[in-house]
Amino acid sequence: MGHRFTQEDFIRLSAGYDQAPQRSLSLNAEAYTDPRCYLVEQEAIIARSWQWVCHVEKVREPGSYTTTVIAGKPIAIVRDGDGRLRAFYNVCKHRAHELLCGDGKTNRIMCPYHAWVYRLDGQLVRSPHTENLENFDIGSICLDQVQIEEFCGFIYVNLDPQAASLSSQSGDLETEIRHWAPDIDQLTFGHRLTYDIKSNWKNVVDNFLECYHCPTAHKDFCELVDMDSYKVTTHGIYSSHMADAGNSPNAAYDVSNASVRTHAVWWLWPNTCLMRYPGRSSMIVLNIIPAGPDRTLETYDFFLETPQPDETELEAIRYLDEVLQVEDIGLVESVQRGMNTPAFQQGRIVHDPKGSGKSEHAVHHFHGLVLDAYEKAIA
Repeated sequence: MGHRFTQEDFIRLSAGYDQAPQRSLSLNAEAYTDPRCYLVEQEAIIARSWQWVCHVEKVREPGSYTTTVIAGKPIAIVRDGDGRLRAFYNVCKHRAHELLCGDGKTNRIMCPYHAWVYRLDGQLVRSPHTENLENFDIGSICLDQVQIEEFCGFIYVNLDPQAASLSSQSGDLETEIRHWAPDIDQLTFGHRLTYDIKSNWKNVVDNFLECYHCPTAHKDFCELVDMDSYKVTTHGIYSSHMADAGNSPNAAYDVSNASVRTHAVWWLWPNTCLMRYPGRSSMIVLNIIPAGPDRTLETYDFFLETPQPDETELEAIRYLDEVLQVEDIGLVESVQRGMNTPAFQQGRIVHDPKGSGKSEHAVHHFHGLVLDAYEKAIA
């Protein structure tokens, strides 16, 4: 396979996939191991989908900004003086130096290389020692804008200028999230966990999208939630994963006094996971960041009622970090090793028509979206 996908590559990668999950095989292992698939995914998936950046609180005030990297490209997000959210390639139009770093507050954007200065709307207003240049019009120079959207209390960007809005693409997702998390805009950042995983990002997503492995690999989790009530529903570009909190004491963390009694989780194409665990009101955002054919970075951001986690939340953070993540990372790294052998090409999708948590229909739904993106990459 050259750097570009061909029709033959697509036919090979989609072989065995069937629209009906009960008849389907999983994605071909090549999609998880071939460096060229990773490169195509950066261009055809990550650079063309809505990517999570932060909670709106980080850029609520005029002049506030934050920076990120999407599909290897540096991006800056700014709230301008008029209160409008803007996103730019974080790149100076003079010699391509990055403009802003980290996050903070400013009333202008000044390049740390040659002190070119831009307004918060991206317009160049000062370029030292350029008065003797011919055919140089400072008013015609502006930072390259990127699509940005505030959605359910969070900020997302999309590098594809042609992409439809996230709210129009995601159907009833906002209604659903706001039903379970009506105070999502008011939550505040409490804690971040970070992980560096030796596995392809799609293995991490696959693992997140099914609880077929939970009774074997996450015995504590199966006490934390009522597995009999676990239901998974797929929609256009997202899936919902719902369960009631367990009623018996469990080894994960104590939820006996929980005000939130539902385990409500959403996966949003391609790599954002929003989770509301039993306890106080909260939202955990898992951002799955592809970093190589066999490397994935993860951030878990906890947004809470208060900046300081309470006792239950500290226990939940500890459980997630020291138990659940250790279990899941072990699983996906083992799967990656297995996929790098000649012993595995693809396996069956396990399907329950009732949509239980032990069914893999949400994995199958994700694989269909990946194959759609591959097909568009050829076109």
